[in-house]
Amino acid sequence: MSERWVVHLPVVAHDLLAAQRLARVVAHWTHVLPQTDPAGTTVSAEDDQNVRHWVFCDRRLSSGLRCLLWPDHDGECSRRPRWR
Repeated sequence: MSERWVVHLPVVAHDLLAAQRLARVVAHWTHVLPQTDPAGTTVSAEDDQNVRHWVFCDRRLSSGLRCLLWPDHDGECSRRPRWR
């Protein structure tokens, strides 16, 4: 068994876009904690938690860090978020 543990913090939103926006705010806020990986943030429906939706782009940059833009964004990946 892995020595890593994942913290699940339930919050409620009324639709997928609202959930993604809220998750982005929480992820950006927690980036100051070295234990967090904001770019790995996903959201799911309460009754279907096995189907997850990415909050950030899943591609890695040349630095090895993940892109912090929206999934399926246009243009180059970046560590600087752009507002939708």
